[in-house]
Amino acid sequence: MIEKNHDYELTIEDYGNDGEGIGRIGDFVVFVKDAAKGDRAIVRITKVKKSYAYGRLMELMTPSPDRAEPSCPHAKVCGGCSLMHISYEKQLEWKQNKVEQALLRIGGIANIKELMEPIVACDGKGLHYRNKAQFPVGCDKDGDITIGFYAGRSHRIIDTDSCLLQPAHFDEIIGACRVFFETHHIKPYDEEKGSGLVRHIVIREGRNTGQIMVTFVLNGDGFGRRVAGKDQTDGPLFSEEQALIDHLRSVKGIRSIIINTNKEKTNRILGFQNRVLWGSDVIEDTIGDVRFAIGPMSFYQVNPSQTKRMYEKALAYANLTGGETVWDLYCGIGTISLFLAKKAGKVYGVEIVEEAIEDAKRNAALNNIQNAEFYVGKSEEILPEKHQNEGVSADVIVVDPPRKGCDAKLLETILSIAPKRVVYVSCDPATLARDVRILTEGGYELQKACAFDNFGQTGHVETVVSLRRSLEKG
Repeated sequence: MIEKNHDYELTIEDYGNDGEGIGRIGDFVVFVKDAAKGDRAIVRITKVKKSYAYGRLMELMTPSPDRAEPSCPHAKVCGGCSLMHISYEKQLEWKQNKVEQALLRIGGIANIKELMEPIVACDGKGLHYRNKAQFPVGCDKDGDITIGFYAGRSHRIIDTDSCLLQPAHFDEIIGACRVFFETHHIKPYDEEKGSGLVRHIVIREGRNTGQIMVTFVLNGDGFGRRVAGKDQTDGPLFSEEQALIDHLRSVKGIRSIIINTNKEKTNRILGFQNRVLWGSDVIEDTIGDVRFAIGPMSFYQVNPSQTKRMYEKALAYANLTGGETVWDLYCGIGTISLFLAKKAGKVYGVEIVEEAIEDAKRNAALNNIQNAEFYVGKSEEILPEKHQNEGVSADVIVVDPPRKGCDAKLLETILSIAPKRVVYVSCDPATLARDVRILTEGGYELQKACAFDNFGQTGHVETVVSLRRSLEKG
């Protein structure tokens, strides 16, 4: 029986779902953060469960040949880059295998290696690809402002001046905010007490337009001096807000400064109220030849170059000839829908988030796309209603669900409507494989699959698969 806080020597044999190393002590599986396949290491056990344990890497006896020196000094403590200690080539190899094994073992696709295309690598070997970053703001034990990222599995802020997953000008913006907060004595939010003002800074960029939005998430309605414990509100701007505008406008590319109000004691980053402090309420970006308006609440893929490649693959898998009726379920702000509309006869997008559908309609108008319609609601309710009551067909269905995968009722709906093709865009190989099994058992064949490294240096991988209705099923 292994014991907590004891050290053991073991060999890392494989990787877990999030890229953590896996070793064994007898029959016990041990998950070890920052370990690489092939490491021989001393590991200290930190938590013991019934048949597995967690350990901390204490000493490398024999390093794995897969190892790489992390290019970020915060890689071991920050919760972001869980794979930076592994060479980028091996990261890709692991992600390709992760998708293949899920589709084989969970999805039951015996010939998956024949059907998988090579994984599509991230530009720059997985560095500087993000167009969005969320920075928590707090204080250290000395009362100094900290701005950075949370340590893994905690809300302890790692104070950082830069992040290698983001463009360098994000660092310039955070540096400017830090100076402003210190100069004007702006208090960071204290999670435990619920006091203080600034909770997060969210930066978004239209990578292909260069337009930047900076959103300040506040435990209040705006920046201002404290008067008798209350914000001074007797003017169009709080007292420090014009100074903040003047301070940030000098940063190239900033088109929008937003105040987001979140006064609740919650882990949710953004509140539901936004106020334009300066500039526009949206920024714009392009994916291919489609233009998108992006607000502070909009869902928009964080790796624009990979997103373009992924959507082009989804479009190729849809195999549109110009007259098809396509349903895009979990459509978000219409990113895939508008790509599809360029080649389809008619596209219907469905999304449960009302604000996202408003964005989708705005984006359709922005691109003068008139063959796309969008509905607010559950896909498993909207699709059969339109099919049964209005006779709307579905030649192709595209789904891009959250990590939990498709709703079971939606999968039943897809099988009952029986489109010729289903294109599944997934951010989780396990739930993708589960849903693929349901669809293949219901009369579909998996034709092709392709993984995309949209999140280099992390354990996440995106996948696009093409399914075709079997001929014998009609």
